[in-house]
Amino acid sequence: MNISKVLIIILLFLTSLVNAQNEIVGKWKTIDDNTGEPRSIVEIYKKGNKLFGRIDRILKESDRNQLCKECEGDDYNQPIEGMVIIKDLQKDGDEYEDGTIMDPENGKVYRCKIWLEENDPNTLNVRGYIAFLFRTQKWVKA
Repeated sequence: MNISKVLIIILLFLTSLVNAQNEIVGKWKTIDDNTGEPRSIVEIYKKGNKLFGRIDRILKESDRNQLCKECEGDDYNQPIEGMVIIKDLQKDGDEYEDGTIMDPENGKVYRCKIWLEENDPNTLNVRGYIAFLFRTQKWVKA
């Protein structure tokens, strides 16, 4: 009887870990820092053991065909809609970190980590940082 209780507890624990990851995977609405208006839908997806994010849809129709003029490398002059902007995030406890996020408005690449808001699984915290300077955005489940 005690063994079955232990197995049930372990199963519940493993299920909660998988659910936390599955809650991050999906589509998130980005919010403009200045206006508070929704800007785009970013799809967070798993590839191997890492998470990535691509701009699935730009919400303002007039901005949908913009090219990334400030980007470098393979992203230069490519359509922003469809672009992978979050790369190589690795799980560390309840967070994913050690990856990068690119701002297609200025082409800058920042270190990145993401995590769900503690009391609200419909809010994703997205932090880009250089050294000890950082900015955190709150994205909303789409």
